[in-house]
Amino acid sequence: MKTALVTGASSGIGRAIAEGLLTAGMEVIGLCRSIENLPDGVTPLRCDLLEVEEIEAAFSSLEKLDILVNSAGLAHHAGLMDGKPALWEEMWRINVHALALCSQLALSRFPKSGGHILNLSSMSGHRVPPTGGFYASTKFAVRAISEALRSELKTADDRTRVSCLSPGFVDTPLLDIYFAGREDALAKTRESIEMLTPEAVAATAIHILTSPEGVEINDVLMRSADQAV
Repeated sequence: MKTALVTGASSGIGRAIAEGLLTAGMEVIGLCRSIENLPDGVTPLRCDLLEVEEIEAAFSSLEKLDILVNSAGLAHHAGLMDGKPALWEEMWRINVHALALCSQLALSRFPKSGGHILNLSSMSGHRVPPTGGFYASTKFAVRAISEALRSELKTADDRTRVSCLSPGFVDTPLLDIYFAGREDALAKTRESIEMLTPEAVAATAIHILTSPEGVEINDVLMRSADQAV
């Protein structure tokens, strides 16, 4: 039985992926702060991704790992002209630094035959919307990290696969944070398009993670059929 660790598994896309991996017959570890919100059957591993020491301690407790899903993320509406640097830093530390550190620490726990890392990026990591701000910058960084790690692994003759999944609008609690103070704009967005569900994104993630040996799906974009850009 394969063992998968999912960051941010207590809500949204991460929770849906954790449930999908359980259904696929895997042992699933949920790394998050709110372990009380994990799906039934997920092994809890409490960790604050803002704290390097907690991340290192969490991974040191693992004996083996086959899959890492870096799903945890944070989105604030913080532009470059007037955004608060504290919000920039929080997004950078969770979306980029923690993702890179978790990936590095997972490598030593993968089997010699290689593991699989799936990073959740965003459509904002492919094009910058007018309100993309610093959040889009972090998601471009996720794509760059994914490709940099893939290249390093190939050079090291490591069979670990690296994949990146970039959804468009997904109706999760993340939107409530991003649209804080702009609830009217969020309501209009929900009225104008039928957004992706976490379950739809999870289904795509499971497809990537259960692809045949020797197949490496690197970069997937997915939108709601209603989303124009």
